[in-house]
Amino acid sequence: MTNRHRGEIEARLGGRARRLALTLGALAELEQAFGADGLAGLAARFESGRVGARDLAAIIGAGLRGAGEEIDDAGAAALIHEDGAPGYVRVVAELLAATFGLPESDARP
Repeated sequence: MTNRHRGEIEARLGGRARRLALTLGALAELEQAFGADGLAGLAARFESGRVGARDLAAIIGAGLRGAGEEIDDAGAAALIHEDGAPGYVRVVAELLAATFGLPESDARP
């Protein structure tokens, strides 16, 4: 069971429900991957709305690893969402909203 107050969400990826969480370690990983200068830089990147498929895979991968799953970004990118690209975008938006305590409508992947 997920706890949104801890930044956890559940998403159906690869045919099964999976837990995702952007822990401090996962956020540090994303800062490095995106070349962001701290959390403010990371948040600014997400708010820009300029997120590609590789970015979605990195965020989903970090969220899965943050929740304890052993998977790399290529493995995360291979997980199928039944709604295709819009489904991946929704997963990332929900994960960012849970992580930063925003209403889901305010989170932009």
